[in-house]
Amino acid sequence: MGDPKGFITTPRELPQRRAVDVRIQDWKEVYEPQSFEHLQKQAGRCMDCGIPFCHQGCPLGNLIPEWNDLIHRGDKNEAIARLHATNNFPEFTGRLCPAPCETACVVAINADAVTIKQVELRTIEEAFESGKVVPLPPDRLSGKTVAVIGSGPAGLAVAQQLTRAGHTVAVYERAEKIGGLMRYGIPEFKMEKSILDRRLRQMEEEGTRFRASVDVGVEITGQQLRSRYDAVVIAVGATQWRELPIPGRELRGVYQAMEFLPWGNKQALGEEIDPPINVAGKHVVILGGGDTGADCLGTCVRQGAASVTQLEIMPRPDDERPSAQPWPMYPMVYRVSSAHEELDNRLFSVSTEKFIGDANGQLRAISIIETVLVNGKFESVPGTEREIPADFVFLAMGFTGPEKSPLLTQLEVQLDDRGIIIRDGNFQTSSEGVFVCGDAGRGQSLIVWAIAEGRSAAASVDNYLSGHTQLPSPIEPTSRSLMV
Repeated sequence: MGDPKGFITTPRELPQRRAVDVRIQDWKEVYEPQSFEHLQKQAGRCMDCGIPFCHQGCPLGNLIPEWNDLIHRGDKNEAIARLHATNNFPEFTGRLCPAPCETACVVAINADAVTIKQVELRTIEEAFESGKVVPLPPDRLSGKTVAVIGSGPAGLAVAQQLTRAGHTVAVYERAEKIGGLMRYGIPEFKMEKSILDRRLRQMEEEGTRFRASVDVGVEITGQQLRSRYDAVVIAVGATQWRELPIPGRELRGVYQAMEFLPWGNKQALGEEIDPPINVAGKHVVILGGGDTGADCLGTCVRQGAASVTQLEIMPRPDDERPSAQPWPMYPMVYRVSSAHEELDNRLFSVSTEKFIGDANGQLRAISIIETVLVNGKFESVPGTEREIPADFVFLAMGFTGPEKSPLLTQLEVQLDDRGIIIRDGNFQTSSEGVFVCGDAGRGQSLIVWAIAEGRSAAASVDNYLSGHTQLPSPIEPTSRSLMV
């Protein structure tokens, strides 16, 4: 235990965010540097509780009290060893995970939780800065080959684990660069892409092979993959976006969030000076109040939008934990992201009725109406209709499952009624030797779940190829045949 009274005497403090008027002028990450001494004091708030519920809150089973104590004592080497023991990519989760571990922290029962996410992030950053993150190639090769389809967090996790186990792994990605939604969906101000690139260099030096700009299912078929590789892992994510089929959907100016965000990232990196979707000087409406909507908001602010309004059909969440979501559950409370600090014009309990265009088919406004939630259903409030000017609308309403690509048909995998790929307790699909992990087999979820699924699927694939495995599995395999 770090500081026996730390959780009483030391208040919770996160690093300061850069001033809004400064950070919206660039695309860099929003936080100011934090001294290691300040980090140690925050780690010392961990109370070494008898039953660390933060373990239960983290799908990866991160050894949180252990590395909190090690950081408090200044043992950076052992701290990163304990952190990497359960998480391949703490620099990703430390930036992008909503930290269910913190809402399950015992201190959070009646006080502010330990800054677990920040301790995790700084631990890995200290390790990178001091050269402690090195390639870990296998001692020998197994002679077995694996194709991983998709290079998001689940695909990268399964690839790194299997490469280190001695298998020859090739990761296929249809986009021009590796990284999936982490590269093309996460804005630069939340995670600079140099963070992703340095981890990819480590993986390449370990032996993982990357095949970008390959549309699997079209340029190479599922049958060809199965003939070339001993196992195939589908990690394509849940990229089938949710639609809004209302009048005016065909108008120019109405886009999905993932049609907009990649161009913002290219602009941030100087790869695109004048992106095709650019909201500079325009009025924007974002439909959806989640993380993707906030990502669109921060991108619009940096592009120089004239106005941005974010709509959410749900009522405004409470500021305090709802009674129906007691500790240690992850509560639905009102949150203010860094993007909302920059511009917060959220409207709750409203529904979009139609998109309104001009004579040339260009969007000019949207029509909305207030709603109330009655017995689990949204009902419109008569007489509350109004228009909001809009040159652009971005749909950030989530995803329903993997895209129905030719690959799924070629690999002969089965889907459930939600469109999710069915797998058994060992992550194997209905097709022998074909596995699935991450959102493609789980449905839209968190980055921490994607990495946990990738690590667990790797253990199952290793066992399938070798007859045994020593790889850890955060999600325990079951004996069930096929599960939804």
